[in-house]
Amino acid sequence: PPPVDLAVERRNGEFVRSLIAARRVAAVHDLSEGGLAVGLAEMAIAGGVGASMDALPAGKSHAVLFGEDQARYVVTCRPGDTVAILSQAAAAGVPAERLGATGGDALRLPDEEPILLETLRDAYETALPSYMSGATPEAFN
Repeated sequence: PPPVDLAVERRNGEFVRSLIAARRVAAVHDLSEGGLAVGLAEMAIAGGVGASMDALPAGKSHAVLFGEDQARYVVTCRPGDTVAILSQAAAAGVPAERLGATGGDALRLPDEEPILLETLRDAYETALPSYMSGATPEAFN
């Protein structure tokens, strides 16, 4: 993809920062390292709460799950605030859409098997130390 215009990156970042300052979001993760799937996994691990994506963002392929684009964020909010935040984003010229909901004990991505938080946490905490200690790739299955 083409590089993000710095004005777009600033506008999106300022919008998200305004949501944080107004305490309208419970959690935020930028998607510049690992993309949407990794951001959701890291948020689920950190918060101890699962998440379910309803579908891929409109018109997007699975590449959106791992695309490391600048100026993209995932936020969580109270369900009753979703419509107002989406309206505010549109008024600010910030593309936004509802992707799903938080809850449960697994990360659920579209067209994929659920991954239990316990499995995510174990992989996150043990994969690199195991690899560095000389474990074989089979140990990661």
